[in-house]
Amino acid sequence: MRDYIDLTKPRITWLILMSTGIGYFFGLPAAPSWLAFLRHIPLLPFLHTILGTGLIASGTAALNQWYERGLDRKMHRTEQRPLPAGRIPSGRALAFGIALSIVGFVELWLGVNLLSAAIGGFTLASYLFLYTPLKTRTWWSTTIGAIPGAMPPMIGYAAAAGALTRESWVLGAILFLWQFPHFYSIAWMYKDDYARAGIRMLPVVEPDGRSTARQIVFYGIALIPVSLLPAWLGMAGSVYLIGALALGLWFLYSGLRVARERSLVRARGVLITSVMYLPLIYGLLLLNRPGL
Repeated sequence: MRDYIDLTKPRITWLILMSTGIGYFFGLPAAPSWLAFLRHIPLLPFLHTILGTGLIASGTAALNQWYERGLDRKMHRTEQRPLPAGRIPSGRALAFGIALSIVGFVELWLGVNLLSAAIGGFTLASYLFLYTPLKTRTWWSTTIGAIPGAMPPMIGYAAAAGALTRESWVLGAILFLWQFPHFYSIAWMYKDDYARAGIRMLPVVEPDGRSTARQIVFYGIALIPVSLLPAWLGMAGSVYLIGALALGLWFLYSGLRVARERSLVRARGVLITSVMYLPLIYGLLLLNRPGL
């Protein structure tokens, strides 16, 4: 059972569900207080949203590991995963991933609405059939992969509101831009592993790290104004505005450090900052929602 759980990549899934929950809460109507807000959260649809998204995310992760089992055998960081280590037969992993994905789609469709299920289906399809095969062909796969990676808050928003509005797109844009420093730092740290498997991440294609550092800084800069849009749209107040600006500058600073000193230590610093940035900015969004 532990190996099947490993197939679902639970450490990534909880980040996905956190983003889905944020989208759901902002898809709900505003309330005059936190107490009123909590009282009027439709609990059952929310649980269906989290469960359905979690199942689709888990199924996608399992199918991704099934597809990449040959590549995983070549990398030190992945060679002990259940499939390359031979602890789960590939056929069972495939069936497991397909079953989770189908159940998750149906859960969103029947338990919430068709729009959220359709976004979940698009997320799975674009991740598995575009991003995953492109990883061995071009470093632009990271950009393609950031599209399905930005969908969780939009699934949550669609589940609560039954539509996609500019607020949902802003939440998706924040997550879209956040992914680049996060994943480029990971690619930098494990570039030798990726090279061994023939995965064409940017640090593999251009080993000196200059292009990777430029990408990290560029997206760090772009993230700052986009992260301030919730305040401009009335989704959050001045506390969020100040906090988001401070977090964005902190995130950018970690990128500037890796640009000045292209080292493994600085790349790890970007990764650590990115992991802290996301829950902090989500927390500010929740705590400073107008009327609460």
